[in-house]
Amino acid sequence: MNQYEIAVLYHPDLEIDLEKATTKVEKIFTDNQGKVTHVDNWGKRKLAYPIKKNESAVYVIYSVDFPPETVRKVESTLNITDEVIRFLITRPDLKAIAKAEAMKAEKAKRAAERGEAADSEEKTEE
Repeated sequence: MNQYEIAVLYHPDLEIDLEKATTKVEKIFTDNQGKVTHVDNWGKRKLAYPIKKNESAVYVIYSVDFPPETVRKVESTLNITDEVIRFLITRPDLKAIAKAEAMKAEKAKRAAERGEAADSEEKTEE
């Protein structure tokens, strides 16, 4: 099973009743041996250029685990789904994400050490 990130742009009129459309798309993933691990709804955003005469779309990002051979089937199914304006399926660079998380933790650790050092200096001055 490979991990994929799938960005789906839904029709802007679905903003009110997005639950039905997201359930339909998640069913497409699960029907193709996929497992949805995370869903991030960004809400309605303006598009850089009109797509199918729409100026905005509802952005939802899915993290899904799939077998590699089912990705084409998911792509073809999303192409004919009426609620979906556009989609993009990518494989995240897990090493880069882990490295970024490690750097973030290290930076937070150094900031905490600087904060403690500043606090101890203030106490000695008083």
